[in-house]
Amino acid sequence: MLLRCALDESRRGSPTVMTHDLKNQGAERQMKVISRLAAIAATVAALFAGAGTALAGLGQPTPWELGLQQAGSPVMADIITFHTFLLWIISAITAFILILLLTVIIRFNARSNPTPSRTTHNTPIEVIWTVVPVLILVAIAIPSFRLLFTELDVPTPDLTVKATGKQWYWSYAYPDNGNFEFDSLIVADKDLKPGQLRLLTVDNEMVVPVNKVIHVLVTGADVIHSFAVPSFGIKIDAVPGRINDTWFKATVQGTFHGQCSELCGKDHGFMPITVRVTDDKGFAAWAAQAKQKYAEGVNAPQTTVAAAR
Repeated sequence: MLLRCALDESRRGSPTVMTHDLKNQGAERQMKVISRLAAIAATVAALFAGAGTALAGLGQPTPWELGLQQAGSPVMADIITFHTFLLWIISAITAFILILLLTVIIRFNARSNPTPSRTTHNTPIEVIWTVVPVLILVAIAIPSFRLLFTELDVPTPDLTVKATGKQWYWSYAYPDNGNFEFDSLIVADKDLKPGQLRLLTVDNEMVVPVNKVIHVLVTGADVIHSFAVPSFGIKIDAVPGRINDTWFKATVQGTFHGQCSELCGKDHGFMPITVRVTDDKGFAAWAAQAKQKYAEGVNAPQTTVAAAR
């Protein structure tokens, strides 16, 4: 009789003990997962904070770059400011959601909260989660519309350049400076000189003066291309039979690289854009030489070579 009672008590107590052990093991696993996620988040945040700005280049991509290229124009400076503003908002939202998830995992699991609440509505919380997202969107919309207006409203230009995308190179025309035109082709790897960038160096650069408003007319001769120079904050499609326009004002002298950003065919990755920004005197000297050089058709054989690639 005593043995039977002992067996019955053991059978009744065994599931309780096992359930308690399972709950403890589950809680330990949850805490390990949370600690690992927190460590990963801290590592990623440190990488972005420490390396993002340091690795961003000016006028060209940089190995292992995480952030945007440095600004070479006021528009790009506004883009970077807006991007940083959005990053802070996104980080705050992500951190808030992470805190809520951790709170739910720790405070409202079956072990910590065996008797769940029967609450179905909470009017203040429902008002908050409706109003706050609207306020966030308004806060984002105001600088966003201001930036779009800045990009689309072209100031009075000091120089107009027409960029025509072709398979697979670019042609540049200067209607304000003698109405000359030339082709800009990629420099092959075997012809690169020390310091020149592979896939980004061209034989004839687009040259513009510093601190001047450059109005760029963009079109395509065959298929859709895209004219993009990251450090100037410009990117616009080159559509055959249509002229799109954009503008930039380079505030730094130097060489700025871009690429066609539209999948336009087999040599899409081999039609770079190179803009050389110089002072007024340097630009005037280049324009005088260019008028004579390209008016005499010096650039014509290169066009034939490009079409045959």
